[in-house]
Amino acid sequence: MDKGIKIDYKVVKTASELEDIAKHFSNEKIIGVDLEADSLHHFKEKVCLIQISSDKQNFVIDPLPLQDISPLKPVFANAAIKKVFHGADYDIRSLHRDFGIEINNLFDTQLACMFLGIRATGLDAVLQTNFNVSLDKRYQKKDWSVRPLPPEMMDYAALDSAYLPALADTVEKKLAKKGRLAWVCEECEYLSKVRFESNNGASLYLKFKGAGRLEPESLAVLEALLQLRKNIAQKKDRPLFKIFSNKSIMNITFEKPCNLSQLKANGRLSKKQVQMYGKTIISTVAAALEIPAANRPGYPNKKVPVQDPAVPQKIKVLKDWRDNVSAKLGIDPGILISNAVIHAIIKEKPETMIDLKKIECLKNWRRKEFGEEILSTLNA
Repeated sequence: MDKGIKIDYKVVKTASELEDIAKHFSNEKIIGVDLEADSLHHFKEKVCLIQISSDKQNFVIDPLPLQDISPLKPVFANAAIKKVFHGADYDIRSLHRDFGIEINNLFDTQLACMFLGIRATGLDAVLQTNFNVSLDKRYQKKDWSVRPLPPEMMDYAALDSAYLPALADTVEKKLAKKGRLAWVCEECEYLSKVRFESNNGASLYLKFKGAGRLEPESLAVLEALLQLRKNIAQKKDRPLFKIFSNKSIMNITFEKPCNLSQLKANGRLSKKQVQMYGKTIISTVAAALEIPAANRPGYPNKKVPVQDPAVPQKIKVLKDWRDNVSAKLGIDPGILISNAVIHAIIKEKPETMIDLKKIECLKNWRRKEFGEEILSTLNA
């Protein structure tokens, strides 16, 4: 099927229309859900469209003109209605952040595909394989906050949710045949609880990759540059990465240029960036370097306990076991048991199944399916 495929759908823009479709969906057993947001174009991202489909009808909800979308809350909270997403993590966080929506009975078809050992798990690839439907990817990075949206973008958005109920039915049957449906359902239960993390006024460098390797002087410079980028992005209503990239900020932190010539020689910023922000960057770096040593930030490094010499070998043995099992199952090793979970197991030193229950990240399905093998592998 070509990329010009269209489906029938209704656009929802008024409170009365929203009330009507909320009542409609309250009687459904399964719905497909997708979102479109503007995170690539604005400082404070927001949900710009909510697409919901049953097996018969498709709706595209425009939340921007609606002051209240709370009629949808009971639909998402109703555990009797299965909510199908494809790659749900970002959508779950966004719905809760923007509207306080909590989701019960989530089913993530991308996660399901991973547990089936499917390598190309993007929605376009999965729909092409199962329904001979192709999505037009050129709209993925568009600014969905623009109004009015072109008809072709609305068509694309509606298509994203239309096939999800049927896709869920297809992959559920395959999972059940392999005995893995319960695995995915438990993972989806955990996934439905994810939330956006608020900075709450904490230092920005605490969430910046590589900051833990820096000494206090460089941390002071890094924090100053991160605050500068945030302030500029907020004033311009632009995403952080469109002001300066993380690589540029880290490079300037290392170099600590004291004049424009040094900043230009650094080569991490474009000519336009240097013209627009060069003087401000230089003054920001200089001010950070003047902070007294006693007032400079420090990275909260945790004390590393003395490691048992046997730990590296135990990790290797468990990884080897994990890799062999995942190869037999035909799924990615990280899906079966991630390295973080392996380290948690080694740290807990389990000797019994009761000990394994203390390791929350191991999850019930892993304990049930592989607990005895994990214990015997460690004991061996």
